[in-house]
Amino acid sequence: MSVLRYDARALAAFAAALFARAGMRDDIARDVADVLVEGDLLGHTTHGLALAAPYLAELEKGSMTRAGEPAVVASRPAAQTWDGGRLPGPWLTLRALDAAMAMASTQGTGTVVVRRSHHIACLEAYLTRATARRMMALVYSSDPVAASVAPFGAVSPVFTPNPLAAGIPTSGDPILIDVSASCTTNSLTARLHKAGGRLPHAWVQDAHGAPTDDPRVLFEEPKGTLLPLGGLEAGHKGYALALMIEAMTAALAGFGRADPKEGWGATVFVQALDPRAFGGLDAFTRQMDWLVDACHDATPREGVARVRLPGERGLKLRREQVERGVELHPTILPSLGPWAEKFGVAMPAKASG
Repeated sequence: MSVLRYDARALAAFAAALFARAGMRDDIARDVADVLVEGDLLGHTTHGLALAAPYLAELEKGSMTRAGEPAVVASRPAAQTWDGGRLPGPWLTLRALDAAMAMASTQGTGTVVVRRSHHIACLEAYLTRATARRMMALVYSSDPVAASVAPFGAVSPVFTPNPLAAGIPTSGDPILIDVSASCTTNSLTARLHKAGGRLPHAWVQDAHGAPTDDPRVLFEEPKGTLLPLGGLEAGHKGYALALMIEAMTAALAGFGRADPKEGWGATVFVQALDPRAFGGLDAFTRQMDWLVDACHDATPREGVARVRLPGERGLKLRREQVERGVELHPTILPSLGPWAEKFGVAMPAKASG
């Protein structure tokens, strides 16, 4: 069966046109579209253009702000707190990263915490903007409204998957880390549930605490929960990470689960670090390059061809898809068809068949 591929620039233009027709300011629409397509380029098919239809629905009902600027709540030489006013999360996160890097260029580090952002899509999609400038970037996110992950030892939901990402420059490809404090995500379980599929492992539990690979337990009463990273055996580690991310996002921002619910959104922590202000860029690169080589040269266990670094597969896939076209998950364009018809936007042409 032939694979349908689409030019990445055409996809970004298509998504930007949809967002603009929905009333989003043009520059915001372009940035949001670019971040979503970047997610697909890197292989995060649940956090790329799969989010475009839900974002358009949020715009239509007024739950996502179409235009405006974040309000600066607090500001110091290396730290800022913003109120995002429920503006689109990808645009806010890009602006926060720009501000963090500007602070880091003079202070060595810069941190922006954003409260009342809308959803921020794929965290890995932001990282190379910092690593290209030979800086480290950290991005953490939590959603103060949703609760689908149980604390270790519990069956009641308290957290969201609470993802964390880190971009680390090396003399070659950067290391790109994007993981959650839970075993899996809401987006993947929802997609598999709709398709009648199952998870690769027992990453969720039913309402009684029995682990399972069946995502149906999350959607049928009484509802189950996502397990913290580490599952039943070592879930105390994911639980600890979730608590840390709540502190770095909601607690630092002063807005989170203790406040009235406003709808699907995010509280975001963005930090940039300039190695030049610490041990020096050359020393930083020497240390990271040694680790890269050591991991690549490590003897793989049976069944593993070669040890990879975080982000290695995604960057390889990105290069391939920039050249050959993006292979979209088959549910994505059908979900956008009604919106394209409504706004009079032509569907993107296939790059190959």
